[in-house]
Amino acid sequence: MYAKIRETASWLRQRMRTNPKTAIILGTGLGQLASEITDTYEFSYKDIPNFPVSTVEGHDGKLIFGKLGGKDIMAMKGRFHFYEGYSMKEVTFPERVMHELGIETLFVSNAAGGMNPNFSIGDLMVITDHINFFPEHPLHGPNLPTGPRFPDMHQPYDKKLVELADGIAKEKGIKLQHGVYVGVQGPTFETPAEYRMFHILGGDAVGMSTVPEVIVARHTGIKVFGVSIITDLGGFDVPVEVSHEEVQEAANAAQPKMTEIMREMISRS
Repeated sequence: MYAKIRETASWLRQRMRTNPKTAIILGTGLGQLASEITDTYEFSYKDIPNFPVSTVEGHDGKLIFGKLGGKDIMAMKGRFHFYEGYSMKEVTFPERVMHELGIETLFVSNAAGGMNPNFSIGDLMVITDHINFFPEHPLHGPNLPTGPRFPDMHQPYDKKLVELADGIAKEKGIKLQHGVYVGVQGPTFETPAEYRMFHILGGDAVGMSTVPEVIVARHTGIKVFGVSIITDLGGFDVPVEVSHEEVQEAANAAQPKMTEIMREMISRS
C-alpha cells in the first residue's frame, strides 16, 4: 500500500510545475470552483498510476493544479465514495498522496442533507466536528508510518481556519452556519426516522463522504477545513423527496458563496 502511494506521488512530482501546500476536494455539484483556478494543468484520474476512477455524475475525475487566491493549489474535481464499491483504502488514497506531495492544508467540501431546523436549502455549514457512521474505518489494518497508531481526533477541523472563515464571511455579508456532519455509507438518502435519529445524536447535516478523508488527513498531520452546502432537508413533519439532480442544482446555486470564502481563506492563510 505505502509503496503504491509513493509510486503515485513520484509520478505526479515528476510532472508537477508548481509546489502546492493546499489541496481542495470538490464535492457533488461543486466542480464549478475549478473554473476559478488559473494557470492550470491537470491529470485525468485514469492516467494516474494506482488512482481510482470516479463513477458518480457531477464528479469529473481530474486532478487540477494551478493558482487560487494567488497561491499554488491542487484540487480534486471528483472524489471517491465507499458506496461505489471502493475500499476505504482506495477512498482515502488521494489524501495519502497529498501528504507525500507536501500538502499541509486540506479544504473539503460536500453536499449534505440538513436536519437542523434552523437550516435552509442553500446554506453553507462550516463543519466543526463529525460523527462516523461508516461500517469500515479508513485506518483499519496495518498502520502506515505517516502517523500514530491511535491518532488524536479532538480537533478534526482546524479552529483557526474556522475563525478565519467566519471573519471573511462577516466581511462579505455571507451567512455561515456551523454544525456537526454525520458520515454514512449511502447510497440511499436518509429516511425521516434516520434524519431524526442523527439529529438527536448531535448531527446537523448528513452525507456520504468527507469523514474518511478527514480521518486520513489528520492521521498524516494535514490541517482540515470543511464546509457543507445544505442541498436538502429531512426529518421534519412534512416528508421531502429529493433526487441527485436536485442536490446538484442546490449545490451549483450556492457555489459562488463557497468559492468566495475559500479563495479568500487560501489567499490569507
